[in-house]
Amino acid sequence: MKKIALLSDTHSYIDDKIIDFIKSVDEIWHAGDIGNMEVLEQLKRIKPTRAVYGNIDGFELRNELAESLLFDCENVKVFITHIGGYPKKYAKGIKAILRELKPQLFIAGHSHILKVMYDKELELLYMNPGAAGKSGFHKVRTALRFTVENDKIKDLEILELKR
Repeated sequence: MKKIALLSDTHSYIDDKIIDFIKSVDEIWHAGDIGNMEVLEQLKRIKPTRAVYGNIDGFELRNELAESLLFDCENVKVFITHIGGYPKKYAKGIKAILRELKPQLFIAGHSHILKVMYDKELELLYMNPGAAGKSGFHKVRTALRFTVENDKIKDLEILELKR
């Protein structure tokens, strides 16, 4: 069993409320637009961190991170990328990648809109944790926390903070 914190779109900002929410997990996953190396290093000091770079991330983060990640957590295949769209409105090329890779969990960021939904056609759970940072149009900062046990994703928790 692993407890996961899921963040996206920190845009160089992370505060104590986010840190308090994520410090009890086993791993932190970040779906891009981290903003700077300082935020990534801060996350890595808290817990093991898996992250992808996003469209606003510069050379230093792109040199450190991949555009997408595919890995197994417990018995769940996970695919993370920053710009992915969402079920019925995937970004260009994403649906073909998902068909090929067949993840059970697909994670994207970019939209700044928290969304969790099941894609019946591709038989996967989609998660976008929204935006944890202050930069962007969103009025509420968000993050997710959940548990992966064997082949199950459960105990989903949402953090909502005023911007």
